[in-house]
Amino acid sequence: MNYKIKFHTKWSDFDANKHMRHTAYNDFAAEARLRFLKENGFGVDAMEKHQLGPILFSENTIFKREIKLGEDIYVELLLEAASKNGERFKIMHHIYKEDGTLSATISVYLAWIDMVKRKLTSPPKAFLQTLSNINKTIDFEEIILKTK
Repeated sequence: MNYKIKFHTKWSDFDANKHMRHTAYNDFAAEARLRFLKENGFGVDAMEKHQLGPILFSENTIFKREIKLGEDIYVELLLEAASKNGERFKIMHHIYKEDGTLSATISVYLAWIDMVKRKLTSPPKAFLQTLSNINKTIDFEEIILKTK
């Protein structure tokens, strides 16, 4: 499954140099992830029902081309890595200018936490299926969890 979403940028996404603020890139990436989850039946209500929440371990952004004031963008999600049980996973975001030029890549390393036990946990099987359907990066890898 290819997941790519268009965003209209706004004045507050830009800095005094009239290019997108570095933190705005990450905000759009987070919004794309949450919209993907919601569109695939795993929005905030479903997370509350299952008493789950996503947690972020790391976020790495590489800037390639500036996005200027007034340009719209596209954010594409790709699965970069995942553990077999879906407890941990990495999402690669490609952020494109409206003309299709790659502007930035953002890689995030995430996990699911049981909101009651405050421990990492696996998501429901339906989410695992959705996650496995996302297009994968060329260098996709399995995350091997260490046993105690």
